[in-house]
Amino acid sequence: MIAKPGVYREAIGGDDRDLLLRNGEIERFEIQYSPFGIYELWDQLFGRGSPPQVRHVRDLVALGLIGGGMSDRAADDLITSLGPDQNMALRATAQRLLGVTFIPAMLKKKEVGSRKKKRPAQSNTIPPEKSETSVE
Repeated sequence: MIAKPGVYREAIGGDDRDLLLRNGEIERFEIQYSPFGIYELWDQLFGRGSPPQVRHVRDLVALGLIGGGMSDRAADDLITSLGPDQNMALRATAQRLLGVTFIPAMLKKKEVGSRKKKRPAQSNTIPPEKSETSVE
């Protein structure tokens, strides 16, 4: 399956899910939590403010699932079914979701970075004995 542009895939509830935040989902979040806004959540998720509230994180991930194609009811049911032991993982998901939403190049870097890279050969900076640079 070819992902839609801007769609981010992440394991949530045991399955890989499509996540996408469009302006509509962002506005829904801001209407629900007004005057708290998405940029305040951004600051909280990235350590520039008080820690985010669990309800903000869970709702943002649910809205990402809705933007990714899941129905409102299914997204809410899935997020509600996840226990508190999933809150830290959801917080990390929310952080990545906002990251790829506001900085789409992060998604491309993630795709490129997910491929295994060969390690460069170890460099030996010690000159061999009696090399041209050795002092005798």
